Amino acid sequence: MDQDQIIVLAVILGIAVSLYTAYLKAPVAFLLGVIVLSLAGILTPKEILIGFSNEQIAVILLLLIIGDIIQKTGILNSLFEGLFRKAKSYKGFLWRMMLYVSASSAFLNNTPLVAMVMPYANNWAEKHKISPSKLLIPLSYASILGGAATLIGTSTNLLMNGLVVEFNALIEAKELVINSTLITRPLEELGIFDFTVVGVPMIILGLIYFLTFGHELLPSNKSIANAVFDIRREYIVETLVASNSSLVGKTIEDSNLRNLDGLYIVEIIRENRNISSVGPKAILEAGDILLLAGDTEKIGALLDKNLGLSLPEKARQGGVGFEEMLEVVIPYNSIFSSKSVKGSNFRAKLDASIVAIHRNGEKISGKIGEIIMQPGDLLMLLCGPDFNKRIEGNSDLYVISQKTLLLKKVSKTKAFSLLGGLFIAVLLSSFKLVPLFQSLLFLLGLIVLTKTASLHEVKKSMRFNILVIAGMSLAIGRAMMKTGAADLLATQIVELLGNFGSLGILFGLYFITNVMAAYLTNVASLAIMLPIALGAAFGLELPFMPFVLVIAFASAANFITPIGYQTNLMVFGPGRYTFGDYMKVGFPISIVYMIVAVFILNFVYL
Repeated sequence: MDQDQIIVLAVILGIAVSLYTAYLKAPVAFLLGVIVLSLAGILTPKEILIGFSNEQIAVILLLLIIGDIIQKTGILNSLFEGLFRKAKSYKGFLWRMMLYVSASSAFLNNTPLVAMVMPYANNWAEKHKISPSKLLIPLSYASILGGAATLIGTSTNLLMNGLVVEFNALIEAKELVINSTLITRPLEELGIFDFTVVGVPMIILGLIYFLTFGHELLPSNKSIANAVFDIRREYIVETLVASNSSLVGKTIEDSNLRNLDGLYIVEIIRENRNISSVGPKAILEAGDILLLAGDTEKIGALLDKNLGLSLPEKARQGGVGFEEMLEVVIPYNSIFSSKSVKGSNFRAKLDASIVAIHRNGEKISGKIGEIIMQPGDLLMLLCGPDFNKRIEGNSDLYVISQKTLLLKKVSKTKAFSLLGGLFIAVLLSSFKLVPLFQSLLFLLGLIVLTKTASLHEVKKSMRFNILVIAGMSLAIGRAMMKTGAADLLATQIVELLGNFGSLGILFGLYFITNVMAAYLTNVASLAIMLPIALGAAFGLELPFMPFVLVIAFASAANFITPIGYQTNLMVFGPGRYTFGDYMKVGFPISIVYMIVAVFILNFVYL
């Protein structure tokens, strides 16, 4: 092992540890890793920047923009409303939801799709007295299953194709050496439907799994919603004892605050001192901050009792009442993640004040302004008049309950033309008549010219964090292949599993990648494992296609943890799930996916 290989492997280990511990966000971790490789002389500036000119990254951005515009037209909402209205039973709603979501996610971005369908699932569950937890994990899994069924269904697959292009560049430049052999055989780029041979059977098996015994494994958590826009949860809410309050000088017991309906006092904050053990004889003072946990509707009633309790000043500035509250969830890679409420400048950015935070199964202590927000947190907001305008196209949080969701008014003709245009672009690319990038760029031009969306809306739909992650991961992959680090690891895997033949190696690669994706991210697992898989394929002189696809499926088919895939994290809080729920429900389908993927790929390609 030479010095360059050691540096590359150390960088990969550093990225893995930082992502696992959540010490760094993915864009920062990848960027720092590439900086180290650049300073070490392993990657030149040209090799780092060339990734950003990769056509697949441009396709990812175009698909995200067009997908956002399609969802803002409201056409999908209308379709889902009509489809879900016909469901009369739990299984009837379940199969409709999973089938329609998986079909849509094969061509649209998963995260906003799940955010859009979640209120429908909550509303239907409440109306039919079924726990939302019986629907939300299947919703997330359906989006994962559908996304893995096409090249454009998930950015992971497109990024993988981008890595293939990078490796071809190394082959063309005669810089790729594996087992002391110069590789001259170019890799074939992937088609849109190369994934369907495994993806479509798994969509069907996923439906069968949940309709037979999978739904029995789902927890039946207590229903906590009365309506889509008024979801009751156990939140931590901060209230202030005013100087003229009738509670000043009274004990908790005398103030009748000990036996509140649906509420209890978690702690008192007095002059920056936390009083956690709040006994019945504790005396209230002016300026005390009471942290209350419980039903937010009850908190609203408590504030109306003229006891001299109020929200902190910043929340009161929201200018609206409790009847206009709404809930949002913080997704993975949000700019608000790992920031304090006060330090995030939340109100100035979104014209909304955070008055309550819910974190599934975890006690939250301290002033709300000092609480560090995390992915999966649910926030109760008091919103100003500009909130809807500012939240439009924002991927840093998703509204999961709201009385009225403002959608862009677009004629049905334009909306259906937009869907048809995307279908035609995919069709032309699948028959290799027009490259996908060109057809999507043309479609985006028509969208702007017909005023279906403005240039400002297009700009707001761009995801620059994805651009950074994609570009930097391509550079990491290039470094692994260029230095021979990927070849080194691939040799170890082949030596360990070679006695079991191609099946054994495919199973080993799938298992390692899937575990990495579950506890790191799918992009990290892809960037690390794809060069290793290609090294194994070249070293064994086998077709590269099954090795590429097995890494793609293992990275995308992430069911066993809430942190491995952002849609899993999105439903984590609203469903009141635990980590164990994902393992219990996701482990069987993960095993089935691995077996089906490996055997089909081995049969078709080897």
